[in-house]
Amino acid sequence: MSSLASGRGRFLRDIFRHRPPQQGRYTACFRRYKAHFLLDGIEDAVESADGSQQPPVSLAKSLAALAEESTVAAQSQRKPLSRMEWKRLAELRIKKRVKTQYLNGKFYDLMGKVVASADTLEDAYDIVRLNSNVDLASAKDDICFIALAEQLRSGEFDISANSFSVAAKRQGGECIVLPRLNLKVIQEAVRVVLEVVYRPQFSKISHGCRSGRGYHSALRFISTEIGVPDWCFTVPLYKEVDSNVVLKLISQIQEKIIDDQLVAFMQDMFDAEVINLVFGGFPKGHGVPQEGVLAPILMNIYLDSFDHEVFRICMKYEGLYSGAKNVTDNQGSKLRLWFRSQMKDKDLNNEDQTEGQPNMRLYACRYMDEIFVAVVGSRDIAETVKSEVVNYLSKSLYLKVDDGLCLVPVKKDSRGLQFAGTVVKAATKESAALKTVHKLKEKVRLFACQKQEIWDSMNLRLGKKWLAYGLRRVKESEIKSLGLSTPLLDHVAQFRKEGMKTDHWFKTLLKVWMQDINAKNEANEEVLLSKYIAEPALPQELRDAFNNFQKQAKDYISSETVATEALLSSLKNQESIYTCPDGAAIKIYAPLSYIKKCLNRYGVTNLEGFPKHVSALVLQDDELIISWFAGIIHRWIRWFSEVDNFKELQLMLVECVRKSCIRTLSAKYRMYEKLTEKRFELDDYGIPMVEDFEAMIAQLEPSSSSVSTDEALMYGISSSGLCVLTLSRVRVSARKFNCFVMGCQSSSPSLYIIHVKEKQRFPGWRTGFSSSIHGSLHGRRIGLCTQHVKDLYLGQISLQSVDFGVLIR
Repeated sequence: MSSLASGRGRFLRDIFRHRPPQQGRYTACFRRYKAHFLLDGIEDAVESADGSQQPPVSLAKSLAALAEESTVAAQSQRKPLSRMEWKRLAELRIKKRVKTQYLNGKFYDLMGKVVASADTLEDAYDIVRLNSNVDLASAKDDICFIALAEQLRSGEFDISANSFSVAAKRQGGECIVLPRLNLKVIQEAVRVVLEVVYRPQFSKISHGCRSGRGYHSALRFISTEIGVPDWCFTVPLYKEVDSNVVLKLISQIQEKIIDDQLVAFMQDMFDAEVINLVFGGFPKGHGVPQEGVLAPILMNIYLDSFDHEVFRICMKYEGLYSGAKNVTDNQGSKLRLWFRSQMKDKDLNNEDQTEGQPNMRLYACRYMDEIFVAVVGSRDIAETVKSEVVNYLSKSLYLKVDDGLCLVPVKKDSRGLQFAGTVVKAATKESAALKTVHKLKEKVRLFACQKQEIWDSMNLRLGKKWLAYGLRRVKESEIKSLGLSTPLLDHVAQFRKEGMKTDHWFKTLLKVWMQDINAKNEANEEVLLSKYIAEPALPQELRDAFNNFQKQAKDYISSETVATEALLSSLKNQESIYTCPDGAAIKIYAPLSYIKKCLNRYGVTNLEGFPKHVSALVLQDDELIISWFAGIIHRWIRWFSEVDNFKELQLMLVECVRKSCIRTLSAKYRMYEKLTEKRFELDDYGIPMVEDFEAMIAQLEPSSSSVSTDEALMYGISSSGLCVLTLSRVRVSARKFNCFVMGCQSSSPSLYIIHVKEKQRFPGWRTGFSSSIHGSLHGRRIGLCTQHVKDLYLGQISLQSVDFGVLIR
């Protein structure tokens, strides 16, 4: 039978290739075909024994059936579309409707014909559900898109009724306005429409939240295309949207869109404060609900004029200060002369003023509202460029620029410049001898810190036992049958008030003791118990031995520091420790010191930088605990995958995050850490060891180049973070309610209370997730299903998907 099938395949292949089959092979194959068709006829005759006559099947129909079968087989083997691919399809359907409204360089009646369409609103609703990681085949919300579209067309849609205000619990706190589901769907439709209109005209300077461009493209531009400039500076903006900014933004929208209804709707959303657009007040693009889906596109539209102004400045200075004036000296001189002739503030008769100027180059890169400018040239030119940039932003765009803006000499400044959560500076290459010294010092310091941690943990354990022993002695003294009475207990008991319970009395004694030793000067209660209780009770010889060990370690580190300085001075003339500035290159570094501080604020490490268990996660399920730590690693890998010190960050993730996860699970089950590591396969959840880190990165690399990381589609999702939040589960047995995530109809078994871990009211480092959460969200209760708690931990969804306006009765 297999030979017959192979013969059929060769025969058909020769027919489709339009060439005559070989004579011998054709004869044998034809005979097999004839026998095969005869067998088919016999089988058909047997099957049609009831007497019905079936018409003979022609060869053309047989071949067509084979083609249909192959098509069905290919469709069955095709991989299902990802949620971002579904989202792209929905956007493409809206894009086709937008392009039908294009005429003579402008777009007309987008609100009535595109946004206020039931099909567009349904596609936007699907995008909202995809952002919430909800299956499109699951149950949907009860929304009538036809009625909603009619409300938009007639102007009867009430923005205030479809939004809600969240105020901080403390008196005088800030208030934030967030959209409900219907308004969220409309905002998503408006966002797609604006993306279709303005995406083609954005300049190459802009990298924030665009298809094909984003955070990594901005860093690659700085590290590979700029080279090593002479001067660079960043422009720190801070401005809340006011009437001047709104009017300027509306006028820019009207340059491309002729639609009074859409402009009025945008104005109404600004008046209702449901569009929370802030320049520089909070780090952007990290899923903070205070921004909303319209924040990135509106910011790119508003700052697009600045991008074109940078091109004008670049053409101006490069045309004036770029080399020879004689046409025969340089082919580009004709173009420069044309530039000079177009400059109104320069006269060709005064060309001798530009003589002697070096070749000037201007580079700029903008990621959302963070602006990086680099200048190749003299300091005077750089100062002039800086003043023109600041004047345009302040006078034309009505934005405030920080007064601390200053030029940084790239080749001389070793501190670098902060941009988009990284440090940009010229590369320095240390010699092998210097690297060895630093590595040895770090090993000694790490060993000494580990011994100090063990010492403190054992003393803390003794201190806690002392507390339990003291409470037991106080309780035993109240039992008359024991007859326990000591002079100290009798002396203390006379100060006890009548009716005071034992626990309250014991706390009062501890409070008096803490005041006596001035406990407020200590960092925490752990230091108090180990330093004032356990350590004084240890043998003097043991304490002296440990203190002597720590002193010798510190002396060794300090002596090696002096030796390193001597090594630097001795090698200055013999061997260059650092690379020559002419051969240097721009490098991008992750702020490791700031990340260490973040880990301490999130509860992953202690004050010394060593991992500890996260007490807020102990009561949660095992999978959710592991997902919380895996989310930290995945976000940082995506965010810092292209920095030059990624190896150091990798060691920090393994040493801190992985060990903290193991210790959290060990604290939950009261197990040894080695047994916990064997019981839970953390590598399967994306929390690898050092040797497995490269394999995990290789698995994430294919997805990083796909549509799943497109910042235009993943705004606020891929880099959102639960690392600044912890969710405390609260059982609600009286009633049932659905998940608060928009588009999700699953039941929520529990309520979760949001605890803000870090409130940062100024532009700080970007560390791959939000570092600033609005204070009004602190302590808010939200209902989440188990799947969306995990998605929130892993960064599959963001807080933008949570409907904070759901009422729990």
